[in-house]
Amino acid sequence: MINDFLKYQGQTTPHPLAIEISHAKDSYIFDTSGNAYLDFVAGVSANSLGHNHTSVNKAIQEQLTQYTHVMVYGEFIQKPQLNLCKALASTLPEKLQAVYLVNSGTEATEGALKLAKRFTGRSEIIAGNNAYHGNTMGAMSVCGAEQQNSAFRPLVPGSRFIQFNSEKDIAKISHKTAGVILETIQGGGGFIEPTNGYLAKIKARCEEVGALLILDEIQTGIGRTGKFWGFENYDVIPDIIITGKGLGGGMPIGAFIASHEIMSSLKDNPKLGHITTFGGHPVIAAAGLATVNEITQSELMQEALRKEKIIREHLTHPAIKEIRGKGLMLALILDNPAIADYVILECMKKGLILFWLLYEKRAVRITPPLTISDEDLRKGCEILTSVINNMPSSLAL
Repeated sequence: MINDFLKYQGQTTPHPLAIEISHAKDSYIFDTSGNAYLDFVAGVSANSLGHNHTSVNKAIQEQLTQYTHVMVYGEFIQKPQLNLCKALASTLPEKLQAVYLVNSGTEATEGALKLAKRFTGRSEIIAGNNAYHGNTMGAMSVCGAEQQNSAFRPLVPGSRFIQFNSEKDIAKISHKTAGVILETIQGGGGFIEPTNGYLAKIKARCEEVGALLILDEIQTGIGRTGKFWGFENYDVIPDIIITGKGLGGGMPIGAFIASHEIMSSLKDNPKLGHITTFGGHPVIAAAGLATVNEITQSELMQEALRKEKIIREHLTHPAIKEIRGKGLMLALILDNPAIADYVILECMKKGLILFWLLYEKRAVRITPPLTISDEDLRKGCEILTSVINNMPSSLAL
């Protein structure tokens, strides 16, 4: 199977982990040899409710018996789409009620950028250094990560970059700026939280110059930080929200959200300002609605903060320099990249799935399902601590 995998599938890295999957359930993934892996990654924050969640599966199965794709997005009234949009709107301030469903977080980024330019009539976008908003040409153009971007230039022009949490850089937002796009917690750059009211200061500057604030909630949204939306932790309300990942309960989805006034600018002059064939696919929307309902009607958000405490209490090794993030969006920052590589690969051998961050090479991602049990959290922390305790002394040099 590995030979076929390498031969027929396009590869993303020289050395894929290449676990051959048999099935997955709750917080565990099983390979074809019968090995069980405790999942501390959740499909890179996508499987909010773990694997094979009963409510999500039921919603998918029920929708399959009614209809799947019937028309490009936005033309027919389809109950799964509409109900998901209403459910998302119910979690938001009153002005953020217009939801546009798409296929992925990356497409949501593209739609949000177009929306900001169209509404303001401006072309400049301000974005964060070492941000990650997706991997299409437009999304890469606002990532500020030259190590990823250099091989694909020229990208979309018009982007300028600021340092996340730098108050000095806020002055770069000007009357030329259409929108400022930032992650609520910077992900690939190292799970960096905003400090000293940074996001609120960015929003104030946007209001001063007539720019729109776009917050990327693709990872921080859908309950992962203890609130349904990450920005609720930081006393700010964006003009446009981007979401994806955890919204689908393991199914592919994205959305960008704004006020009716702003969103309406995509429907005329020209018409079809953003179009998508499969965005809001009824089966995917049904899975998304089941996910939103499960999270909003349970204690999972509050539990994310309690479970964060368990992780922090059990991971106190001297090699762990800090634990960044909030709720169940955490990253261990280790002494050096070699230790991070060793820990991730060795833990996998011992049945614990961890993963890297895109730019911060010292980091180890911990983003388990929101549904993970205390017992499994402690088990994973014990495996991780044991691996660090027994790492070769040469790695600490």
